Amino acid sequence: MDGKKMAVLLTGAAMVSAVAVFSGAWGYITGLENKPETHLVNGSESAMDLNLLSQIEAEAAKSRIEPIDARVDSVWKAIPGYNGLEIDIEATYKAASSKKRKAGDAIPFVYRQIPAKVTLDNLGEQPIYRGNPNKPMVSLMINVAWGNEFLVPMLNTLDAENIKTTFFLDGSWLKKNPDLAAEIMKRGHEIENHAYTHPNMSRLSRERAEMEIKKTQDLLKESLGVENKWFAPPSGDFNQQTVSIAHARGLKTVLWTLDTVDWKHPAPEAVIQKISTKVEPGFLILMHPTDSSSQALKGMIDGIRAKGLQIGTVSQTLSSERIMPQGS
Repeated sequence: MDGKKMAVLLTGAAMVSAVAVFSGAWGYITGLENKPETHLVNGSESAMDLNLLSQIEAEAAKSRIEPIDARVDSVWKAIPGYNGLEIDIEATYKAASSKKRKAGDAIPFVYRQIPAKVTLDNLGEQPIYRGNPNKPMVSLMINVAWGNEFLVPMLNTLDAENIKTTFFLDGSWLKKNPDLAAEIMKRGHEIENHAYTHPNMSRLSRERAEMEIKKTQDLLKESLGVENKWFAPPSGDFNQQTVSIAHARGLKTVLWTLDTVDWKHPAPEAVIQKISTKVEPGFLILMHPTDSSSQALKGMIDGIRAKGLQIGTVSQTLSSERIMPQGS
């Protein structure tokens, strides 16, 4: 608040006077002090300022949402944290004061996130099956080792719906289809690691398992410039060795919460019904480039949105970042 706007202090006879003193950048009222007698010029305007600040502080105290720390669940293993939310008192006051507000006008509250103290990075070598259940976002995990004929139609649907999601590429597929992989990336999607030869990871020696992950990780970097973050074990088959190897390479092992089972070629209507009825906040939905998922994709998206859920990449869904209120 501008000091000239707040008050003009005129020195008079000494007395104990309650003076509203603004405390620097934060703009909190600092309290009562012994001051010379003070007269407020533009007193009604100052009273309005103080009333506005009081309203903002009251709403801030009432609406604060505490952050949720990441944790290891007995069933779901590593579950991400979710940032809290609070009103930025200083920014809100500035926003409310910067325009002419009439009595009864809504206060343009400005929010900021309160970071979770524990994140996925603090949980060590743990698999991940889902995002935080308090986060109204889900992700489509599209594992690619075959099904080229359905990829472009699926990409076109995602474009039409303005959705970015995550494609996990088998390394041998990437080696044979660099142009198609580049097209996926060009469309703005996240690209991640699905091993090299689509093996059952739990049955591999440590040396072979390391090769499967490293070879695809290196190829993603060389051919697409991708800095790999996530590893999705083929067929969901893995053991602790798999998780440890991926972790040593800077990758988190991610599975799914809900499976389309599209490799069995169910009717598109059945896929839509399954996803629409079972999806919940934080879910990771597994699919492949198949006829079933290609035809069902638009309906799945509609069903997910009908539940008030956003669709993001795996990185977005598994981050602690909060879905912010509109206008914040």
